[in-house]
Amino acid sequence: MKLLEKYTSKNLKLENRIVMAPMTRSRADNEEHVANDLMQNYYSQRATAGLIITEGINVSKDSVGYINVPGLYTEKQTESWKNVTTAVHAMGGKIFAQLWHVGRVSHPDFHEGKAPLAPSAVNPETQSYTYEGFKDTVTPQEMTLEDIKQTVQDFANAAENAMKAGFDGVEIHGANGYLFHQFFALTSNKREDNYGGSTENRGRFLFEVLDAVIEKIPLEKVGLRLSPDFDGVFGMKKDDETTEMFEYLVNKLNDYELAYLHFSGFAGQDDDPLKSILEIANHYRKIYKGIFMINGGFKKDTADKAIEDGLADLVSFGVPFISNPDLVQRFAVDAPLNEPDQNTFYTPGAKGYTDYHFLK
Repeated sequence: MKLLEKYTSKNLKLENRIVMAPMTRSRADNEEHVANDLMQNYYSQRATAGLIITEGINVSKDSVGYINVPGLYTEKQTESWKNVTTAVHAMGGKIFAQLWHVGRVSHPDFHEGKAPLAPSAVNPETQSYTYEGFKDTVTPQEMTLEDIKQTVQDFANAAENAMKAGFDGVEIHGANGYLFHQFFALTSNKREDNYGGSTENRGRFLFEVLDAVIEKIPLEKVGLRLSPDFDGVFGMKKDDETTEMFEYLVNKLNDYELAYLHFSGFAGQDDDPLKSILEIANHYRKIYKGIFMINGGFKKDTADKAIEDGLADLVSFGVPFISNPDLVQRFAVDAPLNEPDQNTFYTPGAKGYTDYHFLK
């Protein structure tokens, strides 16, 4: 199987092409939002993946939008991740930190009563899960130029902290309706300055972040995740300029020799996520010249075929890794997979997190 072959590029050297996708698991249930022993166990259990991409990690207090999510903006948080990276490396694994800012998909409860920051003052009309349960989102604060400048620096600082913590690289979360995506989309970006209007202006924030990050860490240690098919969630809507926007981004990303570009498919309630990502891969694989990773509804055989057909170099798996820490071995021997317990996806504790059975 192509999926199980070693993968070597200029920027990556992996034992296989199976990547553990980033997934919020809400286990940093401590006041300082540090990575804890439970998280160390969770990631090291899954170290046979060719590459692990962590859950989204907050780059600042302003970036927070979910409960019990870890950070990489304090010295204590940075130190706490060393235990995770050391454990993964001891098992022979590689691990990237996903850097995250949710933008308007947050709530004042996370920001001392202040509205969250976003490109424009447009309420996503969704709900945020706070420590008191679900609450309706509010109209966010439109970011000032100083807010944008500070957020660019927050990502650069978090990337530098990731290197101090021993990560092999970082992935910038530019997908799924969060801050970067909010800059890209006309439905959420109503700005009339250099960060709104044209495709170039709406992409400016991403490239300013990339430029700031690579002043701190090598470019070959930086990945990026995008989701051009994301629609109908968090107030996001595809529009007549969506394809043009993402084609602009991907063409310009060819000037950056990233570790990889990670595209995620999207499916509504009655849609097929695999159909979405295969259409995306067919389109953008022809444009992007670098290492291409795809995600969305794959099983072993469909993932292997995508690589065989040249649609991607790497495939990431989300939910299958939740319930199968030994997913790579199960694929190798064609073993059945454990079923995930959706009731424990975001609950504190080991249950549904580190207690899934390995193959005997």
